[in-house]
Amino acid sequence: MPSEGRCWETLQALRSSDKGRLCYHRDWLLRGEDKHESQHAEPMALQSSRGIKVEGCIRMYELVHRMRGREGLRQWQEEQERKVRALSEMASEQLKRFDERKELKHHKEFQDLREVMEKSSREALGHQEKLKAEHRHRAKILNLKLREAEQQRLKQVEQERLRKEEGQVRLRGLYGLQEEVLHLNQQLDASEQHKDVLKVDLSAFRTRGNQLCGLVSGIIRATSENGFPTAEDQAVAERALQEMRDLLTSLQQEIARACEDKRRQDLEAQVKRRDSHMQQGPEVHRETPAPSQGPGGKQNEDLQVKVQDSTMRWYHQLQDVSSQCVLAFEELTNSKDSQAKKVKMDLQKAATIPVSQISTIAGSKLKEIFDKIHNLLSGKPVQSGGRSVSVTLNPQGLDFVQYKLAEKFVKQGEEEVASHHEAAFPIAVVASGIWELHPRVGDLILAHLHRKCPYSVPFYPPFKEGMALEDYQRTLGYQVKDSKVEQQDNFLKRMSGMIRLYAAIIQLRWPYGGRQQIHPHGLNHGWRWLAQILNMEPLSDVTATLLFDFLEVCGNALMKQYQVQFWKMILLIKEDYFPRIEAITSSGQMGSFIRLKQFLEKCLQRKEIPVPKGFLTSSFWRS
Repeated sequence: MPSEGRCWETLQALRSSDKGRLCYHRDWLLRGEDKHESQHAEPMALQSSRGIKVEGCIRMYELVHRMRGREGLRQWQEEQERKVRALSEMASEQLKRFDERKELKHHKEFQDLREVMEKSSREALGHQEKLKAEHRHRAKILNLKLREAEQQRLKQVEQERLRKEEGQVRLRGLYGLQEEVLHLNQQLDASEQHKDVLKVDLSAFRTRGNQLCGLVSGIIRATSENGFPTAEDQAVAERALQEMRDLLTSLQQEIARACEDKRRQDLEAQVKRRDSHMQQGPEVHRETPAPSQGPGGKQNEDLQVKVQDSTMRWYHQLQDVSSQCVLAFEELTNSKDSQAKKVKMDLQKAATIPVSQISTIAGSKLKEIFDKIHNLLSGKPVQSGGRSVSVTLNPQGLDFVQYKLAEKFVKQGEEEVASHHEAAFPIAVVASGIWELHPRVGDLILAHLHRKCPYSVPFYPPFKEGMALEDYQRTLGYQVKDSKVEQQDNFLKRMSGMIRLYAAIIQLRWPYGGRQQIHPHGLNHGWRWLAQILNMEPLSDVTATLLFDFLEVCGNALMKQYQVQFWKMILLIKEDYFPRIEAITSSGQMGSFIRLKQFLEKCLQRKEIPVPKGFLTSSFWRS
């Protein structure tokens, strides 16, 4: 078998050679025989045995190799299948483990979430319980505070009730004091009839009486604005009443002395007349004037056309003051000296321009204007037109400035207030303040006002025999130019402006002045004006217009001061005076009458006179 082994080695070597790796056809011997049989029949026969042997060996080798290859392939395939099955099983197991881990993770997360939620729920419940406890505690504290607040409120209500009761008692007492003071003041006014008969000057008593009335009225007005009067207010009013009583007692004593002197003088005169009677002959009696006649020619015992004598004396006194003032600076007015003319022009500008600048822009601006006017009247230098001006530049400078200043105030009422009713209040408050510090300016303001608007007295100038019609129209307040009288509407507009200014002055005081003094021309003069104009026969169109303007501006202030007496006067106007106005008013002049009538009817319905439009409030003075 050694040869056989070598044979296998040879075959193996051949297989491994280049030729061995070539592909051979298994039937090459047969094809070769068919092809070359004729040519090589003898050699092929010789080779067939070897070829068969070799072929056999090759086939056996191939068979063995094939069997080995199949076995190896089979084993490999089985191995691969095993590996695949193993890998598949391993992957399946891993997938199971993955699913198990995932499911475990989900369970764990769910458990954690559940624990967190349970924990949050427990914390929320605990926090809620804590909040409930705090809420109960706060509610308890709040209830205690509410009970305390309610007790405090009830206590304050009780205190306020007691305070109001005390205040009302004091207020009723003040009203009683005011009524007695006004009654005593009327007695003082009634004594005026003794003035001419007894030849004594009782004006000081009346002036002081008016001051005391104004003092008490001011206390009540301040009380109406601020609440109830204090004990101090009541004490001041009681002192004023006592002083009024003492004043009336002194007046009566003065009148008694004057009466005694008059009686003695009359007795002496009677003795003298008796001695000279035979020589002088009988006395000639003067004719007494007939009483005033009312509408329809009937005697009117209630109303009159002529103003009261005391009022006319006051009117003439003011005109005398004005005339004396004009005479005092006559030299400055008529001077031809250029320097004097320049001084006069500078003083006039310094006096009138600030009045023209009065407005409701701001309280601080109004105070600047007031200080400038006050400084000028006090002799201090002021700036005007870029120059320093003072009344000390001329001996007659103060008289000139006072006159021109008063004239300008009235002119502002005639023009500015007539066009813009709200302008009455800032102009009036400055005028009132200047009047309080410089009384002569106030007298000149009244003199100018009475001359331009005689209805502010009130005074209806009579027509005198021989008087030209144009002159009479001027005395009535009309403007006459080139023999042409101004239109009635323009006349009423100017009169309305001046009455509105006057009505504003009597109720306003300069807020920065001293409150110890009373108003130099207060509401008692407004009450006097209203009472006197209602005691006079009405004038068509004029009376209704001026009554409306006066009551619209200062009706609220009069209502607060005189209260019940004021409403009685309003009812008197409605019931007694309206028919008189209506009787003399033509159909074309009913507008002013209807306006007044509707205004008073609305006030009576509401039981209140409204605060006038444009009235200066406390907030204005802070601007």
